[in-house]
Amino acid sequence: MIALSYVGWLSGITALGVFFFSLVFGLFFVIKALKKKSKLLIYLGLIYVFAALVYTGDVLDFFTILITGSNVDNSFGIIGLINWMWFPGAVLPAMYIGTILLTPKKKWFIFSVYIILGIIFELFLFLDLSGSVTYVEPAIAGENLINDNLVFESVAGIAALVFLLSLLIFVGFGFLNKGIKSTGSIRTKFLLISSGAFIYILGAVMDGLFSPGIILIFIRSAMVISAWLFYFGLRE
Repeated sequence: MIALSYVGWLSGITALGVFFFSLVFGLFFVIKALKKKSKLLIYLGLIYVFAALVYTGDVLDFFTILITGSNVDNSFGIIGLINWMWFPGAVLPAMYIGTILLTPKKKWFIFSVYIILGIIFELFLFLDLSGSVTYVEPAIAGENLINDNLVFESVAGIAALVFLLSLLIFVGFGFLNKGIKSTGSIRTKFLLISSGAFIYILGAVMDGLFSPGIILIFIRSAMVISAWLFYFGLRE
């Protein structure tokens, strides 16, 4: 018998929605990129494919409850691991897009710094999983999904915070500044990219901060909408 509560259904369906639509958008962007031979759209596709995979643990837990009536066995922290291990894959292509368009002469220097940061994140996530991710287990097994959050005082948490702040400043405000200073179609493209970055980053942060509830519908819907803003901003 399925024991999911109203909030449990909401958490599961919205997580599945973000997973599915992000994956579809990501593959769509990659296919478009191959047809148009656009490297930027390939990187955009990678962003959303990995962004979808960040919800793998939530989707797994949701389907496990639907099938068995109970949550995934999270004794070893599998939910946190299979969710967060994809995080650098979602942010590194975004940083690369930012470096190509904003600082092309310094792109490899800046990008290499974030590659190292991504490696540090992965190492500490795998080596200190219990110290990097915390969990809120449902009071009754199967009533809700297991909620996982990074410990921001941990090395992995600090690395993730640096990533998010860098994206917000470099991609969000960086493209906003470029858009304000530009004119015509270039101005529109920069402003679309900036808007997509702001919406997705703020949505991701709010998704982690807010307890599961009706607000998840709006937060996760906005994250999906950001894909189109990026697409229209980057397409040639």
